[in-house]
Amino acid sequence: MEICSQAMKKNVKSLDEIRKSAKCHPSVWGDYFLVYNSDNTKIADAEQEELAKQKEKVRKLLDQTPNDSTYKMELIDTIQRLGVEYHFEKEIKGSLQYIHENSKEKDDLNLSSVALRFRLLRQQGYNVPSDVFRKFTDSEGNYTASLENNVEGLLNLYEAAHLGTHGEEILDRAIEFCSSHLHASLHKITSASLSKLVKEALKTPNRMSLTRLGARRFIAAYEEDESRNETLLNFAKLDFNIVQKMHQRELSDATRWWKKFDVANKMPYARDRIAELYLWMVGVYFEPCYAKARRILLKCISMGSIIDDTYEYGSLHELRILTDAIERWDVNATLKDSPPFVQMCYKSLIEIYSEIEDEIAIERTGESYRIQYAIQDMKKLVKAYFEEAKWLYNNNYIPTLEEYMKVALVSAGYMMTSTTSLVGMGDEVSKKDFDWIINEPLIVRASSLIARLMDDLVGDEYEQKPSSALCYMRQYGVSEEEARAQLKQQVKNAWKDMNQECLEPTLASMPVLTRVVNLARVVHLLYSDADCYSDPSKCKEWVKAVLVEPLTI
Repeated sequence: MEICSQAMKKNVKSLDEIRKSAKCHPSVWGDYFLVYNSDNTKIADAEQEELAKQKEKVRKLLDQTPNDSTYKMELIDTIQRLGVEYHFEKEIKGSLQYIHENSKEKDDLNLSSVALRFRLLRQQGYNVPSDVFRKFTDSEGNYTASLENNVEGLLNLYEAAHLGTHGEEILDRAIEFCSSHLHASLHKITSASLSKLVKEALKTPNRMSLTRLGARRFIAAYEEDESRNETLLNFAKLDFNIVQKMHQRELSDATRWWKKFDVANKMPYARDRIAELYLWMVGVYFEPCYAKARRILLKCISMGSIIDDTYEYGSLHELRILTDAIERWDVNATLKDSPPFVQMCYKSLIEIYSEIEDEIAIERTGESYRIQYAIQDMKKLVKAYFEEAKWLYNNNYIPTLEEYMKVALVSAGYMMTSTTSLVGMGDEVSKKDFDWIINEPLIVRASSLIARLMDDLVGDEYEQKPSSALCYMRQYGVSEEEARAQLKQQVKNAWKDMNQECLEPTLASMPVLTRVVNLARVVHLLYSDADCYSDPSKCKEWVKAVLVEPLTI
């Protein structure tokens, strides 16, 4: 097709052209986060005492609220969306178990409470049936017109429907029905709080939202809710600010670590994105107990980002040398006959993983095996990068979609990242978890698919490689618009795969599964409308909201 030919010609560039044009958007943060230190991020004793005091009040509120009340479900939902669920996991787990075991006795005709119960239980892993929504449909399976002005009910149904799995047409219809009528109702909503929640849900459903960024936005809406609980609101704000200080100190340390690479001068072709990558880590796990896991994953994903850019910059000969060296993983190799950027790339990679292995060996006897799984997946990632480089230098070869996806699912980086995310999680993961995740289970493949396709759909401006859209257009002889529509549908299907994998009986624990889901959430944020990783100005506000600006109490 003509459009396909034009796309291929547009992408054909020589090595000289690639290297001359290899200039990324510079960092928008520079040394900014170095200003945070142990003094200005210190958490005062008074803050800790106040947090403990308010936490106990919230715990009592949870304990004293009957499990069979709608208010208990609303309270759990509010606690989760305020980002403080990690303080009350035991209490919430017990309540949801009770609600699940007794939900069959209820014949609730209230759409809002039925949808909320469904979402809370599915989020917890309970495989509750979607047939509970049949009572709100007519004989043809369409939602009844009487629901059209029930904004709160529509909102809860819309959020619940995003936990759907394959074959649940009733939930697919719910998304279409609710989306249409919520958009139509926006101008009529008088509650400022409800209006904010509807706008946010239509942009980013809760299932796809980063916990930390979602909490910041939910707090803003909850503040305007006339029925808000002041103790809960103040507790959430104080907790947000205390955790933010921890994150600021971590990012300050990470910035100091990153500066030694001197990316802007020594590897100007590579993206200088330590603040954005740290936001990525906070999206995967923000809780204080995961500080070590964040630090380890940040170092590995930072290296992955540099290697990714290196494989779009180097010559095929240079990249073959680097690929072979990484496959051998010789800690004494220097690659002294290679260009400085190749030497630095290899040396940095080996040093980072060696440091992590030493750290684990010191802290956890007998568990340094964990880093071997991470190395295995890094090698696999590098091989995929090299395959893509060969396409580029083979007269800009355009593979079939199947050939492309076999490589591109790996080069998306999420197989490596999913495995590496477990390395620093301590007792929550076992060797069995690593054996499971290294074998590309469905949830990891689904998260990788979302990462690859969403990146492809917005990344043409920055990428020299073939994309899924281009391969699809060529193979099936369709327009770019048709190809993109098909790929977007595949993204929706991948979310259903992930939802299914999180329902009992599961092949891994919820903390492990949550890491993979959270990785997909980060991609949804960074690549929904543009490549916000390659152009950091587009995600500056998110970094500020999560890592710079405290909440006013």
